[in-house]
Amino acid sequence: MNYIHSHHFSVEEANSVIDSIKPKIEEMIKLKKKLDSRGYDVYNHQYFGGSGPNGEGVFPDELERLVDTVKKISANGVLIKGIDNGLIDFPHIRKNGEEVYLCWKFGEGEIAYWHTIPDGYAGRRNITEL
Repeated sequence: MNYIHSHHFSVEEANSVIDSIKPKIEEMIKLKKKLDSRGYDVYNHQYFGGSGPNGEGVFPDELERLVDTVKKISANGVLIKGIDNGLIDFPHIRKNGEEVYLCWKFGEGEIAYWHTIPDGYAGRRNITEL
């Protein structure tokens, strides 16, 4: 089969990764809130698809730290879906061969949800249905 992702996580592996990256996820959320409070639009940064430093001439230190944190979190195949709320997905292959995402949001315990790739967060289903 042709899969979108080259690396796929078991539920156990994803839970283990969550334990190791929780501090980075928390830092990402805090940095985003700090930048929001200053009126800084992180999505105008070239790393997130924009073109420059929002007219300030230089990028704030918090933005550079945010970019570094995002890179570290996603370096091992974790997909960041929400910087504001720490929403992340892990590519996974179901027993039937379907590529899906294990879905986790900061504040949740172990992975309890998954969804098909087209359905996204709105289509989250209980892990017991995996």
